[in-house]
Amino acid sequence: MQTRVFHSIEQCGADEWDALSDGANPFVSHAFLHALEASGSVSDSSGWRPSLITLSDSQGLAAAAPAYLKMHSYGEFVFDFSWAQAYARAGLDYYPKLTIAAPFTPAGGPRLLVRADLPQAQTRAALSAAIVGFVDARQLSSAHALFTSEVDQAALETEGWLARRDCQFHWRNRGYQSFDDFLGEFTADKRKKAKRERRRVAESGIHFETRAGHQLSDAELAAMYALHRDTFVRHGHEPYLTLAFFEIARRSFGHQLMVKFAMFGQRVVAVAIFFVGRETLYGRYWGAAADFHSLHFETCYHQGVEYCIEHGLARFEPGTQGEHKVSRGFEPTTTTSAHWIREPRFRAAIADYLRRESRSVDEYSAAVERHVPFREESRER
Repeated sequence: MQTRVFHSIEQCGADEWDALSDGANPFVSHAFLHALEASGSVSDSSGWRPSLITLSDSQGLAAAAPAYLKMHSYGEFVFDFSWAQAYARAGLDYYPKLTIAAPFTPAGGPRLLVRADLPQAQTRAALSAAIVGFVDARQLSSAHALFTSEVDQAALETEGWLARRDCQFHWRNRGYQSFDDFLGEFTADKRKKAKRERRRVAESGIHFETRAGHQLSDAELAAMYALHRDTFVRHGHEPYLTLAFFEIARRSFGHQLMVKFAMFGQRVVAVAIFFVGRETLYGRYWGAAADFHSLHFETCYHQGVEYCIEHGLARFEPGTQGEHKVSRGFEPTTTTSAHWIREPRFRAAIADYLRRESRSVDEYSAAVERHVPFREESRER
């Protein structure tokens, strides 16, 4: 197979690229990655230089990794700032590094994309070798595959990549017929609290409207983005995704974009932005223009759960952090990443650190698991 590195997703045909995955995950689609580039969200100036590593055979594109040269670690959500500092103290350069990920997206999914007719394990091994070859040839410090699928994580670990684990909180659909059916599996006191939380929002006069991306008017898109941007600005920086990204998304993959508007009369007072996969709802961003009791929990979590039940989705991944999600029916779930460290001494030191960190993650997950709101018999389902 021939190895090629493309510096724009436009250099890869959309049909060929999308044939490398089953289409269940929206974040590795040609349309999503193209929207990032075309909108300027991903670019040299944002510190994400596309360096898509591909394998080709006589039939065309055989495998690919959505890879980016990075001069920083922002927008990744797998934190290695301390590694960069250690390199600096040793007089070595940590940046540039290679990141294999869906940019700005802390959600699991395929990272080694392989055409279905090819031997999967063998082709993943070849793609891993191509990635390592790219790192070696350019004398980069490292490569990092973030939020990997189980099969990709196993393949990379087999090839000698270091494993890292973390914990998020995900919701799982156990065949619920309604939100009340879901709450029926809570203990009595947790169920009462959840109902009271939802009731407070309704009694405040808030109602919700749902829009698929292609249904958004220009005014709705502008209102959505203004609230989304305000959340970032309050934390001192501009959002990763530009308004142009959402304008492109509305046109090119609007069926995979979903927005919940919290309305007070005719006024939008809050918004939550989601992406919809084949089996999974992904919660991404939120913003609010007014302070109503429990509005964040209702907009970002309860509305998402209700959407999953109504549409038969199996999972809801609401993003990173947030132990407050646990009392609302989200359970600790392990996420993984894989890391290739070129310098032997740092590889050994980071491997030792990751072993200790992994034990801490397991202990944390076990401790949180004891606080999920489900009745004992429901936990066994």
